[in-house]
Amino acid sequence: MGAGNWHGDCNSSSKTAAGRRVSEIEELGVPTTKIIVPSGHMGTMPFSVESFRAGVAERPDFIICDSGSCDIGPYPLGADIPPSAEAFQKHDLEHMLLAARELGVPMIVGSASDTGTDRGVDQYVRLIREIAKAHNLKPFKLAAIHTEMPVAALRERMNSGEIISGLNGRPDLDKDTLERTDRVVAVVGVEPIIAALKDGADVIICGRTCDVSIFAAPLILRGHSKADAYFAGKALECASFCAEPYRSKETVLGRIADDGVYLTAMSPLQRCTPVSVAAHAMYERANPFREHVPGGYLDMTNCRYEAVDEKTTRVTGQTFVEDDAIRVKIEGSGKIAERRIFIAGLRDPHTIENLDEVLRLARERVAAIFGPPEGKYSLHYHRYGRDGVMGELEPNPVMNPQEMCIIADVTANDPDTAEQVCHIAGKAILQARLPGVKGTAGIAGIFSDEVMHIQPAYEWTMNHLVKVDRADELSRLSFQTISA
Repeated sequence: MGAGNWHGDCNSSSKTAAGRRVSEIEELGVPTTKIIVPSGHMGTMPFSVESFRAGVAERPDFIICDSGSCDIGPYPLGADIPPSAEAFQKHDLEHMLLAARELGVPMIVGSASDTGTDRGVDQYVRLIREIAKAHNLKPFKLAAIHTEMPVAALRERMNSGEIISGLNGRPDLDKDTLERTDRVVAVVGVEPIIAALKDGADVIICGRTCDVSIFAAPLILRGHSKADAYFAGKALECASFCAEPYRSKETVLGRIADDGVYLTAMSPLQRCTPVSVAAHAMYERANPFREHVPGGYLDMTNCRYEAVDEKTTRVTGQTFVEDDAIRVKIEGSGKIAERRIFIAGLRDPHTIENLDEVLRLARERVAAIFGPPEGKYSLHYHRYGRDGVMGELEPNPVMNPQEMCIIADVTANDPDTAEQVCHIAGKAILQARLPGVKGTAGIAGIFSDEVMHIQPAYEWTMNHLVKVDRADELSRLSFQTISA
């Protein structure tokens, strides 16, 4: 899930991981290719083994899964800490690896360990090695694709006069933003994956990867059109999100043939319908009909979605538009401040009716002790039950709900200041005195009479494009033999 852009290197080689020479595949013409996808984000929770084994029974040509997302926010990238539990990641990797070795087909994982940093790639390589040893697997060839970029490398580009252009309304990258950045990854495309397959890789562990590219790469290698290859990637990237009713972590089968892309739900409780597939094709797009990738974009304007049977939809009409240059998306994250929160519940109707005044008095109390926030701390009150999710954008705020949850959210440059400001910001809600209140017991029920420590605050510093001369310029491909 999340981002999309590019990268590459297409070294010629002797054999594919499935055992046929590339030249033999080309001589045979475009084959029908089957891919199974067990999860839209490996490791966030274990995927369904039942539907996965149903997919394995279809004897796919590739087993592929994405493992990353921007949805998790900037903290995991900036701090280089995975939000997913290693036990869940290992569960998914183990089932995929054993099935891939059982069938003798390649296994591809994108955006290793949530963010695709070098740490994530190395972690997944270690897990693959541990799994192979535990199951006494025969030796196989593993490709690792690292895509993390040194901040210094971007500094050199900027010092040479290169413009690193912003995406989605962001300004071009400037030096102040660069210096606020702790970690950067390039979001790769199909080329390094194709290179790994051409060199005979049985397992490919990718750094940060354009979601659709991990699926498009083997399809392009086997001779499918870029339009079908990238559409298959777009439809399959989140696995069972393209099926209905909604269920996550269920396997979906993609069959790419000369007459279109076929999508079939493997769970007995789901089906891929024209509506569910079309809805997912528009998912996470600024333009619902375009998916930008390195070297061009997938155009879904004229897609036709047809039900083949109760569980399968066929898609045709997609096209691919070539770009005049290769541009690689980069993602960057940097730490802003330390962060603390305080949670309080409100049930008193008089307090809820006068909540704005309660929070004004609380802010006043904080400022009286710590001074104005400018440059020292920030204080936000999230008002769940009224407009806690959308804030000022909420079109229909509930002004007098029965109960509310107030979260005081504080950031500061040092942990002591964050702790102290948050303590006062929370207790000040409890002790606010409104006209007409005669009791002294307090107006809020505190979830826990303490300041809660949460992860530091990070920001997305980069959502930009780097123009490259070679598609493989921002990636590093290496191989190793894994044996028990």
